[in-house]
Amino acid sequence: MKVIIVCSGTKGEISPFIQDQMESLTKLGGIEFLLFQIKKKGLLGYLLHLTSLLKSIKQFKPDMIHAHYGLSGLLANLQRRVPVLTTFHGSDVNNKNILKWSKWAHRLSAASIFVEESMMEKFKRHHKSYIIPCGVDLETFFPIPKPEAQENLGLQRKSLNILFSSDFGNPVKNYPLARKACDIVEEKTGEKINLIEMKGLSRPLVNLFMNASDCALLFSFSEGSPQFIKEAMACNCPIVATDVGDIKWIVGNIEGCFISSSSVDDVADKVIYAMNYSKNIVRTNGRVRIKSLGLDSGSVANRVLEVYRDFAK
Repeated sequence: MKVIIVCSGTKGEISPFIQDQMESLTKLGGIEFLLFQIKKKGLLGYLLHLTSLLKSIKQFKPDMIHAHYGLSGLLANLQRRVPVLTTFHGSDVNNKNILKWSKWAHRLSAASIFVEESMMEKFKRHHKSYIIPCGVDLETFFPIPKPEAQENLGLQRKSLNILFSSDFGNPVKNYPLARKACDIVEEKTGEKINLIEMKGLSRPLVNLFMNASDCALLFSFSEGSPQFIKEAMACNCPIVATDVGDIKWIVGNIEGCFISSSSVDDVADKVIYAMNYSKNIVRTNGRVRIKSLGLDSGSVANRVLEVYRDFAK
């Protein structure tokens, strides 16, 4: 089977979870991929790639196109020769300005994948719609003893090291809530908190920080199925997060992982719980939970492959 992957490449590289999925599918065998990267931003920027996409289709002769995110799906569906599968990841559904174009992509696609169930409720039912979260690469994200990880990063063991889910300037991720809550925790406990910004880090470094941290925080205003949470769980890192996307389902009843409201006082209390858990028990059983849910990259690739096979029938 020959498949063109259509996705954004405006930062000079594609999203790691798209790369992971493509590599995991390649390992299963029988699929030849062509990666088509969109280099310009905005609706017009995407649409300007139509001529080059048509050229790639003519040369590669794919059996199907797998587009990631709504605007990529819209572009891919401007041609009607090759059937399109579109995966919707969250920002393409939660952003009102993009949602209308994502709805068109869904309507035109031969099939759609949603990474989280509630996302699909915003669309009209499609005869071929699937719920498949992106998987986590358990070879990239794995447990390392916390002291060892802290030593490798040069982190102070006397302070509480807390990893934030993104860069502080990303408005969707709600850094102010994390900062205010950590300030309250410092006042209540007398502990010094090192709130770590996850910005410009390689994946091996992210793995080290997740293992070195006493807990990981995610308080986004909107999410689909956040990779940050799955990766932290793969490292057995304690978590404090608001109930957004599919986090509550992913976390389940794992001890050391806490779901909070968006109240700063509740967040602070949950951070204290996570801090105490980290001191007394150290790590969670999150990795076991990821495996039991079938959210490792290999299991997810097999589910996506079944969708691909539907196109070949």
